[in-house]
Amino acid sequence: MAYSALEQKLRRIHRELQLGALALVGVVCAGTLWYWLVEGWRFIDALYMTVITLATVGFMEVQPLGDRGRAFTVALIVMGVVAIGYIANRFADAVVQGYLQEGIRIRQRRRVMNSLNQHYILCGFGRTGRQIALEFATQGIPFVVVDADTQAAQAAQDMGYMAIQGDATLDETLQLLSIEKAICVVTALPSDAENLYTVLSAKTLNPQVRVIARASNEEAIQKLQRVGADAVVSPYITGGKRMAASALRPQVMDFVDGILTGGDRPFYMEEFCIDAESCPFVGQTLRRSELRSRTGALVLAIHRQDRELIVGPTADTELRSQDILICMGTAEQLQHLNQLLSPLSNHPLQTPLSPERR
Repeated sequence: MAYSALEQKLRRIHRELQLGALALVGVVCAGTLWYWLVEGWRFIDALYMTVITLATVGFMEVQPLGDRGRAFTVALIVMGVVAIGYIANRFADAVVQGYLQEGIRIRQRRRVMNSLNQHYILCGFGRTGRQIALEFATQGIPFVVVDADTQAAQAAQDMGYMAIQGDATLDETLQLLSIEKAICVVTALPSDAENLYTVLSAKTLNPQVRVIARASNEEAIQKLQRVGADAVVSPYITGGKRMAASALRPQVMDFVDGILTGGDRPFYMEEFCIDAESCPFVGQTLRRSELRSRTGALVLAIHRQDRELIVGPTADTELRSQDILICMGTAEQLQHLNQLLSPLSNHPLQTPLSPERR
């Protein structure tokens, strides 16, 4: 499980405290039964004698005891001191080590994890993962970070992100992160093998989730695509292409960077999925729908369900169910477009831009 090392310690301390409590209860029962059945006292006197003996308050014997009874009382005191001392030692150790406080924080995080819905899961908080998290945070995207390295997970928490320490390649870790309710999994782990296992686990647990994977070379790209990754990005290949484009077409790249990254950009690019049940424009052409004149947003491309990509659609292009419109405009224009395309539902791709994303 995620938090495995810490949770194992917490479970161990919990078991030890339970064991100490059971031992103390056993001592109380043994003393009460002895005074009641062997010494022949009333039950309430037997219980009272046991309690004051274990509490070492120094009261006199409830009733006179013989040598046998006094020997048992000495043994009872020793057993009580051992049981109480053990409980006190375990509790003090938990407080000093901070396990109890951390246990409270873990339970709070678990409640937050269980409430996650329509969120993104970011696997890995290395150099690539940090940039992804920064962009998600800038755009107000709900996401959670998971990293097997304790220091990396702590660094993510220190930056204000929701993060846990855990192995993203394990099914139980993804289940803890509510993979069944996630929109997308972005795996930016350091090795291709780890990313491969994470893609397999994510797609097995939730075949509908979108998975973006990091790869170091072209062979890894092909393998990740074969196991179900929806998109595979190689920082080296992409970085090389980006540098070449910046050298050859600097103005174009500045424009593209301006609409894709940064928190104060005037224009945004968003994608909207057309649902036949909620969109009133299915079957209409772009001319008839008048999306441009109504909202001011520009439809740059249409991605069909059969993977056909229409770049620069004309006014006669027909809108079909499950089309994904790639649009550009201001935050207000895109919000208006979202309301027109989906007045009755809130598809994940149709969520209006939040104020943090403006």
